[in-house]
Amino acid sequence: MKMKYAFPLLLILLAGCVSAPVPEAPVVRDPVTPDQRVAAIHAAAGADDRELAVQPLRDPQVEDLRETAQQARASRDVARAADALNQALLLVPDDPAVLQERAEVAMLQGDYARADTLAQRAFQLGSQVGPLCRQHWETVRQVRQHELAVHQPLPARHTPEDAAAHAARAAALQAAIAEAESKRDACTVPVIERM
Repeated sequence: MKMKYAFPLLLILLAGCVSAPVPEAPVVRDPVTPDQRVAAIHAAAGADDRELAVQPLRDPQVEDLRETAQQARASRDVARAADALNQALLLVPDDPAVLQERAEVAMLQGDYARADTLAQRAFQLGSQVGPLCRQHWETVRQVRQHELAVHQPLPARHTPEDAAAHAARAAALQAAIAEAESKRDACTVPVIERM
Protein backbone atom coordinates (compact mmCIF):
# COMPACT_ATOMS: atom_id res chain seq x y z
CA MET A 1 0.00 0.00 0.00
CA LYS A 2 2.87 2.33 0.70
CA MET A 3 4.29 1.82 -2.80
CA LYS A 4 1.04 2.91 -4.37
CA TYR A 5 1.38 6.47 -3.02
CA ALA A 6 5.17 6.79 -3.17
CA PHE A 7 5.46 7.47 -6.89
CA PRO A 8 2.86 10.29 -7.10
CA LEU A 9 4.34 11.84 -3.96
CA LEU A 10 7.79 11.73 -5.55
CA LEU A 11 6.45 13.45 -8.68
CA ILE A 12 4.86 16.20 -6.60
CA LEU A 13 8.10 16.76 -4.74
CA LEU A 14 10.11 16.89 -7.95
CA ALA A 15 7.64 19.30 -9.54
CA GLY A 16 8.16 21.65 -6.62
CA CYS A 17 11.91 21.67 -7.29
CA VAL A 18 11.54 22.85 -10.86
CA SER A 19 11.65 26.61 -11.05
CA ALA A 20 10.05 28.79 -13.65
CA PRO A 21 12.33 29.69 -16.54
CA VAL A 22 14.24 32.91 -16.05
CA PRO A 23 13.02 35.43 -18.61
CA GLU A 24 15.74 36.54 -20.98
CA ALA A 25 16.81 40.16 -20.86
CA PRO A 26 15.40 42.07 -23.82
CA VAL A 27 17.90 42.93 -26.52
CA VAL A 28 18.51 46.65 -26.53
CA ARG A 29 19.02 48.09 -30.00
CA ASP A 30 20.83 51.29 -30.78
CA PRO A 31 18.33 53.74 -32.31
CA VAL A 32 21.18 55.40 -34.25
CA THR A 33 22.46 53.44 -37.24
CA PRO A 34 26.18 53.03 -37.95
CA ASP A 35 25.68 55.14 -41.11
CA GLN A 36 24.25 57.97 -39.02
CA ARG A 37 27.16 57.73 -36.58
CA VAL A 38 29.69 57.91 -39.44
CA ALA A 39 27.84 60.92 -40.87
CA ALA A 40 28.23 62.63 -37.48
CA ILE A 41 31.96 61.87 -37.59
CA HIS A 42 32.27 63.53 -40.99
CA ALA A 43 30.23 66.51 -39.83
CA ALA A 44 32.62 66.98 -36.88
CA ALA A 45 35.47 67.64 -39.29
CA GLY A 46 33.86 70.93 -40.25
CA ALA A 47 34.07 72.75 -43.54
CA ASP A 48 36.25 75.75 -42.75
CA ASP A 49 38.93 75.75 -45.45
CA ARG A 50 40.89 78.44 -43.60
CA GLU A 51 41.86 75.95 -40.89
CA LEU A 52 45.20 74.21 -41.08
CA ALA A 53 44.88 70.59 -42.21
CA VAL A 54 48.10 68.59 -42.49
CA GLN A 55 48.12 66.28 -45.50
CA PRO A 56 51.23 64.12 -45.85
CA LEU A 57 52.56 62.91 -49.20
CA ARG A 58 51.26 59.42 -49.81
CA ASP A 59 52.42 56.37 -51.66
CA PRO A 60 50.41 55.96 -54.91
CA GLN A 61 49.63 52.35 -53.99
CA VAL A 62 48.13 53.52 -50.67
CA GLU A 63 46.10 56.15 -52.51
CA ASP A 64 44.79 53.48 -54.90
CA LEU A 65 43.73 51.33 -51.93
CA ARG A 66 42.02 54.29 -50.25
CA GLU A 67 40.17 55.03 -53.50
CA THR A 68 39.12 51.36 -53.73
CA ALA A 69 37.84 51.59 -50.16
CA GLN A 70 35.86 54.75 -50.94
CA GLN A 71 34.27 53.13 -53.96
CA ALA A 72 33.44 50.02 -51.94
CA ARG A 73 31.83 52.13 -49.21
CA ALA A 74 29.81 54.00 -51.83
CA SER A 75 28.50 50.67 -53.14
CA ARG A 76 27.80 49.49 -49.54
CA ASP A 77 30.48 46.77 -49.70
CA VAL A 78 32.07 47.39 -46.30
CA ALA A 79 33.93 44.06 -46.32
CA ARG A 80 35.79 45.07 -49.49
CA ALA A 81 36.43 48.54 -48.04
CA ALA A 82 37.84 46.97 -44.88
CA ASP A 83 40.06 44.67 -46.93
CA ALA A 84 41.45 47.56 -49.02
CA LEU A 85 42.16 49.65 -45.92
CA ASN A 86 43.76 46.68 -44.15
CA GLN A 87 46.10 46.34 -47.13
CA ALA A 88 46.88 50.05 -46.96
CA LEU A 89 47.66 49.75 -43.26
CA LEU A 90 50.14 46.98 -44.02
CA LEU A 91 52.01 49.55 -46.13
CA VAL A 92 51.56 52.56 -43.82
CA PRO A 93 50.56 51.31 -40.35
CA ASP A 94 51.01 54.74 -38.76
CA ASP A 95 48.98 56.89 -41.15
CA PRO A 96 46.30 58.69 -39.09
CA ALA A 97 44.00 59.28 -42.08
CA VAL A 98 44.02 55.61 -43.11
CA LEU A 99 43.53 54.56 -39.48
CA GLN A 100 40.55 56.93 -39.25
CA GLU A 101 39.02 55.59 -42.45
CA ARG A 102 39.46 52.04 -41.14
CA ALA A 103 37.83 53.06 -37.84
CA GLU A 104 34.80 54.32 -39.72
CA VAL A 105 34.55 51.09 -41.70
CA ALA A 106 34.83 49.13 -38.44
CA MET A 107 31.89 51.14 -37.13
CA LEU A 108 29.89 50.37 -40.28
CA GLN A 109 30.66 46.70 -39.64
CA GLY A 110 29.34 47.03 -36.08
CA ASP A 111 32.81 46.54 -34.55
CA TYR A 112 32.68 49.49 -32.16
CA ALA A 113 35.59 48.31 -30.02
CA ARG A 114 37.89 48.24 -33.04
CA ALA A 115 36.63 51.63 -34.20
CA ASP A 116 37.50 53.05 -30.79
CA THR A 117 41.00 51.53 -30.76
CA LEU A 118 41.80 52.69 -34.29
CA ALA A 119 40.54 56.25 -33.71
CA GLN A 120 42.56 56.64 -30.52
CA ARG A 121 45.67 55.27 -32.21
CA ALA A 122 45.13 57.69 -35.10
CA PHE A 123 44.92 60.58 -32.64
CA GLN A 124 48.17 59.53 -30.95
CA LEU A 125 49.98 59.40 -34.28
CA GLY A 126 48.39 62.48 -35.85
CA SER A 127 48.85 66.21 -35.56
CA GLN A 128 46.33 66.39 -32.67
CA VAL A 129 44.71 69.50 -34.12
CA GLY A 130 42.43 70.20 -37.05
CA PRO A 131 39.62 68.41 -38.84
CA LEU A 132 41.12 64.91 -38.70
CA CYS A 133 41.69 65.26 -34.95
CA ARG A 134 38.02 66.16 -34.48
CA GLN A 135 37.04 63.08 -36.47
CA HIS A 136 39.15 60.87 -34.20
CA TRP A 137 37.44 62.16 -31.07
CA GLU A 138 33.99 62.20 -32.62
CA THR A 139 34.54 58.52 -33.44
CA VAL A 140 35.35 57.85 -29.79
CA ARG A 141 32.29 59.88 -28.77
CA GLN A 142 30.04 57.94 -31.13
CA VAL A 143 31.37 54.63 -29.76
CA ARG A 144 30.59 55.75 -26.19
CA GLN A 145 27.12 56.93 -27.23
CA HIS A 146 26.51 53.53 -28.83
CA GLU A 147 27.63 51.80 -25.63
CA LEU A 148 25.24 53.96 -23.61
CA ALA A 149 22.40 53.33 -26.07
CA VAL A 150 22.75 49.54 -25.77
CA HIS A 151 23.38 49.59 -22.00
CA GLN A 152 21.06 46.88 -20.67
CA PRO A 153 18.23 48.07 -18.44
CA LEU A 154 18.04 46.67 -14.94
CA PRO A 155 16.08 43.44 -14.73
CA ALA A 156 12.83 43.49 -12.77
CA ARG A 157 14.50 41.52 -9.99
CA HIS A 158 17.72 43.23 -9.00
CA THR A 159 19.68 43.88 -5.86
CA PRO A 160 20.73 47.30 -4.60
CA GLU A 161 24.26 46.34 -5.63
CA ASP A 162 23.04 45.64 -9.17
CA ALA A 163 21.34 49.03 -9.27
CA ALA A 164 24.47 50.79 -8.01
CA ALA A 165 26.69 49.03 -10.56
CA HIS A 166 24.22 49.82 -13.34
CA ALA A 167 24.09 53.50 -12.38
CA ALA A 168 27.88 53.67 -12.09
CA ARG A 169 28.33 52.21 -15.58
CA ALA A 170 25.84 54.68 -17.06
CA ALA A 171 27.58 57.58 -15.27
CA ALA A 172 30.98 56.41 -16.50
CA LEU A 173 29.69 56.31 -20.08
CA GLN A 174 28.19 59.81 -19.75
CA ALA A 175 31.54 61.08 -18.42
CA ALA A 176 33.40 59.39 -21.28
CA ILE A 177 31.06 61.05 -23.80
CA ALA A 178 31.69 64.46 -22.22
CA GLU A 179 35.45 63.84 -22.20
CA ALA A 180 35.44 62.89 -25.89
CA GLU A 181 33.42 66.03 -26.70
CA SER A 182 35.93 68.16 -24.80
CA LYS A 183 38.89 66.57 -26.58
CA ARG A 184 37.13 66.94 -29.94
CA ASP A 185 36.54 70.63 -29.30
CA ALA A 186 40.16 71.11 -28.20
CA CYS A 187 41.26 70.01 -31.69
CA THR A 188 39.99 73.26 -33.16
CA VAL A 189 42.61 75.96 -33.47
CA PRO A 190 41.68 79.60 -34.05
CA VAL A 191 41.68 80.53 -37.69
CA ILE A 192 44.37 83.03 -38.64
CA GLU A 193 42.82 85.78 -40.67
CA ARG A 194 44.88 86.58 -43.73
CA MET A 195 45.26 90.17 -44.79
